[in-house]
Amino acid sequence: MNELELVERLRRISWPSKNLTLGIGDDCAIFRPQAGEELLFTTDQMIEGVHFTRAQSAASIGERALARSLSDIAAMGGDPKFCLVAMATSDTKWIEEFYRGLLRLAKRTGTALAGGDLARDEKFHCDVMVCGSVPRGKALRRDGARAGDSIFVSGRLGKPWDRKIEPRLALGRTLRGRATAAIDLSDGLALDLHRLCVASKVAAEIDRVPMMRGATLERALHGGEDYELLFTLRAGAKPPRGVTCIGRVVRGAPGQIHFEGRPLEPRGYDHFHE
Repeated sequence: MNELELVERLRRISWPSKNLTLGIGDDCAIFRPQAGEELLFTTDQMIEGVHFTRAQSAASIGERALARSLSDIAAMGGDPKFCLVAMATSDTKWIEEFYRGLLRLAKRTGTALAGGDLARDEKFHCDVMVCGSVPRGKALRRDGARAGDSIFVSGRLGKPWDRKIEPRLALGRTLRGRATAAIDLSDGLALDLHRLCVASKVAAEIDRVPMMRGATLERALHGGEDYELLFTLRAGAKPPRGVTCIGRVVRGAPGQIHFEGRPLEPRGYDHFHE
């Protein structure tokens, strides 16, 4: 199968979106945003030997590749609109299975495949860009937490790195107009909470960490790959169902975190850590 045949097959198994006026098959996709909405853009890479191994199925890797970017959209309170996928590999059958997994999640979340790029390489790597939208002025951000706010996470932490990701899109939408700050937990609770606190110019105290059965505290704090939402609410605000309060925002050096009364090092997954 050559590249043109593969692109045509991908075009046939994808589907249109009402705002995507031109998708796969041209030099660019054309997306027409609605009045009163702001667009969100995010991108995430998947690299063989870093984010997955070939022991995993191509379909599961495709689903995970999209889910990682959708988690960013969820953290901003957005609705996904479309994705672009740039990929390099040498196996066309593997590409088809990858896209079948990606498109299953795309269909379930309303994310149209608008296009991308294909290249040949012996080692697989891809980049998934997702565009989402929020009502104007309603995007969740990292910089709105204030002293006195309560800190919540959406689920248990310390997940195995290859566990299926469930992007918290519905929760993100629920938090619009309620959360003072939010971030997705992709690099570990300690590091991502530190990032939120730095952006908000506050410190934090946490006194509990909800963990997956069998997880270690080290992994729950520093391991990454949880893809839950970490967010803050004003003191006394009623939280959504199913979330866990883990602490509070306090005054202090921006980014400083204390866990059970002791300083917590902002360690997590870092591609460039030596």
